[in-house]
Amino acid sequence: DKKLVSEILVSAFSSLTDDSSINLVVKQDEKRIERMQILMEYLFERAICFGEVFISDNNKACILLKFPHTEKVTLKTTLLDLKLAFKCIGIERVYGVLKRERIAKKNYPKEAHIRPMIMGVKKDFNGKGTAARLMMEVRNKFKDTVLPVIIDAASENNAQLYQKFGFRVIKKENALGFPIYFLRLN
Repeated sequence: DKKLVSEILVSAFSSLTDDSSINLVVKQDEKRIERMQILMEYLFERAICFGEVFISDNNKACILLKFPHTEKVTLKTTLLDLKLAFKCIGIERVYGVLKRERIAKKNYPKEAHIRPMIMGVKKDFNGKGTAARLMMEVRNKFKDTVLPVIIDAASENNAQLYQKFGFRVIKKENALGFPIYFLRLN
């Protein structure tokens, strides 16, 4: 449910004001929330095409995964990329977004892997265990996979949270003016 997932993610990240990947991508103006909605819908579509979408039982948290080794360029993905560039990022932010993508590409393995793109919980349910239960459900689903699970986090708090689920920090990058932690499970 694209609308539900987008609502959860916008609620989770709309109050974020510090330097982060979300605020790097989303143009910061009076249309910020609308632009954030476009970003979350984009991530949902990418997960549907090349991964999986998980929604908590109470519909208050979600995790979007992708399997980068299955990604390919199609007319649909090209149109999604163009919409994101023009309606969310803005021309003046493209360089920063491309720089972040280069950093990610350098730190993600070339081998097949699972990449959680984003996880969020509705603001009112933050700290109530909803996201943790969903994370455990997803972790249990992939516990026997031979594919490594690689995630990046743009805050020390998020990196520490993922470490509680068994992830270990494999690299920390500071090239964008804020940290990006790359973490690996299995």
